[in-house]
Amino acid sequence: MKTPLLSLVLATATVAAQAHVTLETPQATAGAGYKAVLRVSHGCQGTATHTLTVRLPAGFRGAKPMPKAGWALSVQKAPLAQPYESHGRRVTEDVVEITWKATSREAWLPDAHYDEFVLRGQAPQAAGPAWFKVQQLCEQGQWDWFDVPASGTTTRGLKAPAALLEVMPAAPAAPGGHHH
Repeated sequence: MKTPLLSLVLATATVAAQAHVTLETPQATAGAGYKAVLRVSHGCQGTATHTLTVRLPAGFRGAKPMPKAGWALSVQKAPLAQPYESHGRRVTEDVVEITWKATSREAWLPDAHYDEFVLRGQAPQAAGPAWFKVQQLCEQGQWDWFDVPASGTTTRGLKAPAALLEVMPAAPAAPGGHHH
């Protein structure tokens, strides 16, 4: 007989086994600082990964990628539909995409290995699902982890699901509160 907790653990393990780029911490508080650790568990068609590009979810603010030895970093910014204030300055454009690209063949991530790509920023202000869409380029082929459900958050049945961040409602802020 399965207990409810065991059923939840088994269901979570099944979803994680199907999703090949996942977030280490799949929940964040709305508007709070968040460290996104994207876990890459395999290459493409048995070949090594040499480039990983992450499209940030709408509303994710102030993204800063963590450098990775042997990988060059690039960021793409875009104008914001709704500018915001941060540390006394008006932010009118923000990072929307981050790319890590191996600087040599020796730095490629072999299919048989696992690695993590890390960035930090502020979770969206609104609670709900936020999707990190990841493109993984390999020696042969690529994975576009872009699939999101038409509604809800279940990725069951999706061939290449985006990495889901569940943004939880923030507790009422104390006077003078400050988030990073």
